[in-house]
Amino acid sequence: MANICVIGGAGYVGLTTGACFADLGNSVVCLDVNQEKIANLRRGVLPIYEPGLEEMVVRNQDAGRLRFTDDYADALADAEFAFIAVDTPSDLDGGADLLHLREAAASIARAMRRPLIIVNKSTVPVGAGDLVAGIVAQNRTVDVPFSVVSNPEFLREGTAIQDCLNPDRIILGASDRSAAERVAQLYQSLNAPILITDLHTAEMIKYASNSFLATKISFINEIAAICEKVGANVKEVSRGMGLDRRIGEAYLDAGLGWGGSCFPKDVRALEYMAAANGCHPQLLRAVMDINRDQRRRLVQRIREALGGSLDNRRVGVLGLSFKPNTDDMRDAPSLTVIRQLQNEGAIVTAFDPVAMRNAEKLLPKVKFGKTPYDVAHDADALTILTEWNEFKQLDLARVREIMARPIIVDGRNVYDPERMRTLGFTYISIGRLPVGVSSLEMATTP
Repeated sequence: MANICVIGGAGYVGLTTGACFADLGNSVVCLDVNQEKIANLRRGVLPIYEPGLEEMVVRNQDAGRLRFTDDYADALADAEFAFIAVDTPSDLDGGADLLHLREAAASIARAMRRPLIIVNKSTVPVGAGDLVAGIVAQNRTVDVPFSVVSNPEFLREGTAIQDCLNPDRIILGASDRSAAERVAQLYQSLNAPILITDLHTAEMIKYASNSFLATKISFINEIAAICEKVGANVKEVSRGMGLDRRIGEAYLDAGLGWGGSCFPKDVRALEYMAAANGCHPQLLRAVMDINRDQRRRLVQRIREALGGSLDNRRVGVLGLSFKPNTDDMRDAPSLTVIRQLQNEGAIVTAFDPVAMRNAEKLLPKVKFGKTPYDVAHDADALTILTEWNEFKQLDLARVREIMARPIIVDGRNVYDPERMRTLGFTYISIGRLPVGVSSLEMATTP
């Protein structure tokens, strides 16, 4: 059993990491400067939605393996390892804003009283490990030894517990190999491959991995646009590609593109790093352009289906979070789509199983329904922006009956086109030919 402190422990990565380490039998203190979040966590109230996380937090609190504090001296009193999991958002230039990282490093330095391995789990640009080491060395009030290890996270929202306890690999970077090996021991029970590198390489692995996955998504969306023009089915194209072991099926689902807290800022940060170092990251720029344009194209399809104008049209939106099984609205495609719909005069109603409370703060002019059927009622068009399982189980015959016009523009390819044709819908999806009544006929329907 190890004594672990997680800084930024009320955030998504920090809380998940802390809870999982506690579940593995370690003694964990999650520290966060947000006192309200800490007070709520002590009562078992989580600041985020993640399947299985609340139960894990409560279980380990009750067992005495997990506790929460806002005091650095308290958190580090017995710590052997201090994991930094603070937010590193994009700055105005697209690089990573390291303010929270700097503050965490300085606070660790002032509070540490015993030898410590500082583990950077935040997504940071190459060289940030050196930055942390320098800040700690300059701000120590007690001359105790320390090491800095890079240990990037690869958690997916909605499956974070599974990803944490069943990782594909553990990446560790350090100039002090013995420190990296001690961190590796924390993960031994997971039986995952462990790769130990230097600091800079470990930091680059995180950015390269996320940017490659974002590239796969933008690539298949580019293919989807071509499929629509030539009459091919992108779902079958993806399946045929994915059966090639060199390619794989993951991240080949055409749709509205990527959002959330990782891909957008990580691709931008890598593009910024490349440009700042004299490289020419044309591919990364194209990946971002395609992702942005994908959201605009969906609005265009809705406009075309409604005869060329969205003014005073009632559009229902199903799904608000950037992906299913999370309430995260950061860079969610729904924000871009809904604001453009409203800018063109549409009246928007929306529903999401868990993200509406967060969405209400960002979309004050949207009316939110209690059920998907509330959103469909009297709608001129319905659009699906998040592929929640609830939407796959809808009574589509009922939806068809209560809509003003039976038009569904599916940004996530949830439904089978032939079934939608049989049910009488005009059904427009991504990378597949539309079915049902033509947009011109819909425009002249009374």
